[in-house]
Amino acid sequence: MGNAARTVFLFDVDNTLLDNDAVQDDLSAHLEREVGLVSRDRYWQIFEELRSELGYADYLGALQRYRVEHQDDPQLLRISFFLLDYPFAERLYPGALAALVRCRPLGPTVILSDGDVVFQPRKVQRSGLWDAVEQRVLIYLHKELMLEKVAQLYPAEHYVMVDDKLRILTAMKNVWGERLTTVFPRQGHYALDPRELATWPRADVTLENIAELTALSDAMLCGAATG
Repeated sequence: MGNAARTVFLFDVDNTLLDNDAVQDDLSAHLEREVGLVSRDRYWQIFEELRSELGYADYLGALQRYRVEHQDDPQLLRISFFLLDYPFAERLYPGALAALVRCRPLGPTVILSDGDVVFQPRKVQRSGLWDAVEQRVLIYLHKELMLEKVAQLYPAEHYVMVDDKLRILTAMKNVWGERLTTVFPRQGHYALDPRELATWPRADVTLENIAELTALSDAMLCGAATG
């Protein structure tokens, strides 16, 4: 790999660098204020139905489907403003930006996320993560299926993936094997779900929060040591 980096660091966004559970709580409260409890619950029902269809969260898509049922509701415009103008930078986990800074001397840092093509990039941009990784942002429908493309765009001898979902880390490990170090910050509802923890193998490195990444040794970060 003549032009390959020694190590490339891949970071998920939701519940890895950014507290997406808190964003959902804020949206839920906003929906209840604007359209009422029944309509709030209907939005989340549509949201989950759409996630089952697509395999990723689509907030704007759920709002579009909700609109079909409530075309005369003027409050929908306020909900769209809430989503697009949300202060995502305030929802970064403590230590999230420091974790990116910690890895930077060891290799390029890249955002690797699932999501739609409008709202997810907006979230990355407004949170400050877009600039923090110098615009190295990849957003796919299913990122674990795009590893060949990731390797073409950011060739490396070794990769580090930081993600709150053991399912994703396991899928990537099955493809890249020892070429990948998996880092699992136990943040968010997926990372704390006993069923998820029992279903998938442990990551190479488990953290209680993303801030702990800053204390890892160079050797552990770059795959020379795991535990």
